[in-house]
Amino acid sequence: MEKYNINKKIYKSKEVAYLTFPLLEQFSFIVHGFSTRYGGVSSGIYQSMNFAFNSHDKKENVQENYRIFSEILGIDCNNMVLSSQEHGTNIKIVEKDDKGKGIKAPKDYNNIDGLATNISNIPLVAFFADCVPLFFADPARQVVGIAHSGWKGTAGKIAEKMVNVLCQAYKSKLSDIFVAIGPSIGPCCYEVGEEVAAFFSENVKKCKDDGKYIIDLWQANKNILTNAGIPETNIVCSELCTMCNKDMFFSHRGHKGRRGTMIGVIGIKGVI
Repeated sequence: MEKYNINKKIYKSKEVAYLTFPLLEQFSFIVHGFSTRYGGVSSGIYQSMNFAFNSHDKKENVQENYRIFSEILGIDCNNMVLSSQEHGTNIKIVEKDDKGKGIKAPKDYNNIDGLATNISNIPLVAFFADCVPLFFADPARQVVGIAHSGWKGTAGKIAEKMVNVLCQAYKSKLSDIFVAIGPSIGPCCYEVGEEVAAFFSENVKKCKDDGKYIIDLWQANKNILTNAGIPETNIVCSELCTMCNKDMFFSHRGHKGRRGTMIGVIGIKGVI
């Protein structure tokens, strides 16, 4: 283990660096992790742990990165279900027959920025390179979820929509839902124009003189969750900015679009 605080742990294993959250580690039924740039086989602008099949990286490199990261987490990458993100707020309930979609079988869905399941041994995967990763877990109902929340997803309250899915589809209680907010572009770096700032009534601050605004997506998502009824004590934030730490993370802004893609993974443990 390289670094620890109450909100996150950063591990190094076989040159692979990844993050977990103590908030979620307390629940023994969960496996989860957030990748970094370290430990893969990709090269050039994708160095080295790139997970995007739709990039110009070699397919065999991306496949090997999935294999490496899955081995570290102790899961089978062939069982993963991958999101199909379009910066929306749609959430897919993942069933047994979805196993492997996006990794070994084609996806028969699109415009899915959130995934949820109560099925064991089907790790859920979403993609990130500045947008906010949201990890969800209900230990009482043994349900997990993951959501991709950029400014559009945050403005559309995908976090609240995930809470509603967990409560409606799985009968979760608000007091039983725990959420970890992963690395993303932070309020130190997320500068936007007035056209984006207009979608936010709070957690936005005008910069001096240049007509730009700073948005705090971490706090915005936390407020959405607490307003939806999640206890504040059930929420943690890694407080790691991907743009400030672009040596560790891929950052779309920090790398000016020339970059790979990280993944967040969460699943219910099962027999491989």
